[in-house]
Amino acid sequence: MPWGAFWAQSALGTLLANLEGLGANIHNIYLGESSPKKLRGMVTLTAATFISIGKLTGQLAGLREILGHEELWNILLCAPACFSVVQLLVLPSFPEAPRYLLIDKHNEAMCRDALQTLWGQGDFKTEIDEMLREQAAIKRQRSLSLLELLRDRCVRWQLITMVAINMGIQFSGISAISAFSFNIFQEMNIPLDKIRYVTLGVGASEVLTSIACGLFIENVGRRTLLWGGFGAMSVIMALITLSLILKESSYWIPYSTLGLIFLFVIFYGGGPAGVLPSITHEIFIQSSRPAAFVFAGILRWLGFSVMGMAFPFLITLWKSYTFVLFSGVPLVAGLFVFFLVPETKGKTLLEISEEFNKIQICKPSLRKDIVETRL
Repeated sequence: MPWGAFWAQSALGTLLANLEGLGANIHNIYLGESSPKKLRGMVTLTAATFISIGKLTGQLAGLREILGHEELWNILLCAPACFSVVQLLVLPSFPEAPRYLLIDKHNEAMCRDALQTLWGQGDFKTEIDEMLREQAAIKRQRSLSLLELLRDRCVRWQLITMVAINMGIQFSGISAISAFSFNIFQEMNIPLDKIRYVTLGVGASEVLTSIACGLFIENVGRRTLLWGGFGAMSVIMALITLSLILKESSYWIPYSTLGLIFLFVIFYGGGPAGVLPSITHEIFIQSSRPAAFVFAGILRWLGFSVMGMAFPFLITLWKSYTFVLFSGVPLVAGLFVFFLVPETKGKTLLEISEEFNKIQICKPSLRKDIVETRL
């Protein structure tokens, strides 16, 4: 391929990837602002579920028996365009998010119409009253920019929580397992012709776990799923390290390592990965939320980029001991969530903001009148 054509295709691919990141953030915001409080966690989790389904579908279609060979690679790359066409046809018929219409646009009639379209018939007095209370607390404040959000001391603990959860996910080892699964399974002495099917099984387990997480997230709560998932991931990664060190001692050790990787993905999909879209929406009020999702996207892609560049060097230098690092990071994130992050299940967004404002470690929190002004 000529260099000019290669550069043009690379630039186009980068642009489309950036648009995908924008669409993912808007998707999560819309789901959170359009869902009832009692179903908020389940609805926002569907974003993670369908991302997992998309990855599994790509892995399945990429098998050599289907589209994974040279003659059909162009069809494989064009397949996502079909879904984009469906979105262009269907999405214009969706109403604006009710919270956006009432809190940002101050249009109660359109908000009520949107609620009836999305939820069915009803008076929605309780929901509208909650939105009006949040609107009064914001005092018509416009949406914050990213820099304004980072400077705002009233959301300091929410931002720290976002950093802890996102870095706990990115540096837990899941990015390495996803991007370098072939090398990892090869290190475990799995036959080369079987690795692609093992990778497919890992993707399937993530999908099933994400679906299961959606069924009990409203009963168990976000906080428990977060610290429990991080804790289990830390223990499993430590066991993976031990099994990789001892892989030559017995024939069954590589199979136990494979089982541990499946367990790791299960706790990842059913814990932090499933809860992240919901917690990102719930811990920020309307004026802070768009910038918060931008911040979350930056953290996610920054962590993924650093992990993608660093892992090949780490695995070359430290070999199996690289996974000790992956064991420590989720442990720290889990302890942070356990001791500091409040539960958000069943609470209004103002109640959640008040819970974060009560967090104290070294000095008193801001005065209540200042907090109410900045909410």
